[in-house]
Parts: sequence; C-alpha cells; structure tokens
Amino acid sequence: VQLQASGGGLVQAGGSLRLSCAASGGTNSRYMAWFRRAPGKEREFVSAIKWNSGHTSYADSVKGRFTISRDKVKNTVFLQMNSPKPEDTAVYYCAADPSLISSSVGNDHAYSYWGQGTLVTVSS
Repeated sequence: VQLQASGGGLVQAGGSLRLSCAASGGTNSRYMAWFRRAPGKEREFVSAIKWNSGHTSYADSVKGRFTISRDKVKNTVFLQMNSPKPEDTAVYYCAADPSLISSSVGNDHAYSYWGQGTLVTVSS
C-alpha cells in the first residue's frame, strides 16, 4: 500500500486547510489515520476513520476543529482543518492498517503503512 499525502502549506490562525491522502496498491485498509510531529516533539495521534463504517476518532486537542472523512471511490482520506492554531504547526502523516483494532487507533506503532508527510505551518 502506498500513501500519498498532500495539501500542506502556510495558513493563518483561524483559517482553514484541507489535507488529502490517496491510497493505492492494495487499498483494503481497515483504518486510516492522521498523525503529526511538531518540531522537537514526538509523533502524536490526530484523527482516525474506520474505512467501512466511517466511524471517527479525534485527539482532544483537535476535536471540534478538525474533521476526518473519506472518499471510498477515490480511496482517499481527508483532514479538514478549521480554525487552526499555531500549535497545530507540524508535519502531518497519514497512516493505514488492514487489521487494526479500535483500541489501537491512537497508537502509531500499530499502523503498517505511512505516507511521506506534508508540512502545515500556522501563522499567528
């Protein structure tokens, strides 16, 4: 499975940005997710979506501001970032796994496939 993330860039605080992650080469993923790594920090969970049901999970830090969704036809997952804050500045990575269980959606070590990352910079 190959994951191609895109959509990062510079955005003002309070604006909006949408990230995309297209999956190819065997797309039977049970979960797809977004993680991020801010400068000097460890990679952290942002959001995940169960591919078939559309059930979503969010980190508390982004709940109410970010929305994850997927397009089953295009095998693409999106992260709509509304009202971003400077502390959301990070490299955002998409991840996927064919057999993940729900209790592990926030664990980056549980994902088998990763995209290359896309940089999001939020200016104040």
